[in-house]
Amino acid sequence: MRILVTGSHGLLGQKLTSLLGGGPHELIRTARAVKSDSDLPGSYYSMDITNQNQVEEVISEAKPEVIIHAAAMTQVDDCETRRDDCLLNNVTATGYLLEASARVGAHFIFVSTDFIFDGSHGPLDETATPGPVNFYGQTKLEAEKLVMKYTGRWAILRTVLVFGITPGEVRNNIVTWVKNSLEAGKTIRVVNDQWRTPTLAEDLAMGCLLAAEHQAEGIFNVSGYDMLTPYDMALLVADYFGLDATLIQKTDGSAFRQTAMRPARTGFIIDKARQAWGYAPHSFKEGLKVVAHQLGHPGSYKG
Repeated sequence: MRILVTGSHGLLGQKLTSLLGGGPHELIRTARAVKSDSDLPGSYYSMDITNQNQVEEVISEAKPEVIIHAAAMTQVDDCETRRDDCLLNNVTATGYLLEASARVGAHFIFVSTDFIFDGSHGPLDETATPGPVNFYGQTKLEAEKLVMKYTGRWAILRTVLVFGITPGEVRNNIVTWVKNSLEAGKTIRVVNDQWRTPTLAEDLAMGCLLAAEHQAEGIFNVSGYDMLTPYDMALLVADYFGLDATLIQKTDGSAFRQTAMRPARTGFIIDKARQAWGYAPHSFKEGLKVVAHQLGHPGSYKG
């Protein structure tokens, strides 16, 4: 299959590049950057997803059979304060991609989020009723609605709290933030009143590939399966890397002033993807081992 990936320079995009580059499929990488590393597998197109003409030109030329739409504005607080940018990147751009995708008859796979839910309960299955509590979640839900109107084959893959590393990655996620902070001897406050099913980036990439290979249609939850609080995660990170867990202070969400609200309890039930495709994510502890080996640090966890 000819598979086009948007946001190929992001965390998920880079994991998809590694995964697809070593297999039988023809990879088409796209991102805003004018140039990309020529050593990477597949072909590369510079494509700003907010530029409708550019989207049309690239997709018409590349003629993908599958589009995995991994690009988005995901900084939740920035989305709250820069609503026009968030709307453009997450909703309008998705509409452009869908229009172009329809012209070449591509299978459209959209990566969504647990932040479309209000956080009143969890873990959730695919039939749960959305009700976002922040603007980021609103835009992802609006984009989902556009995808559901697509005349071709479509799949929505909802995920949760993605973690992992890539070369040159500058944005922190829960694992790198805790590890780097503790290594620097910093005391950190971590909430214990929010629940998630954290997702290793490699697992999400595999979920995207499985959805493409199985020509999946409909909504699927693609996340980890361990239901943990950020505080639980931080303790596991400290334990694995042999760091000082006494630097981790338990707190709750009320201790932080954040621009955007976060849902308190989400997390996903992933039985549908498991049964349909054989999706089998790592446990959180296994995910730490993957990250540790990528860092050249085997860790000390024995459990």
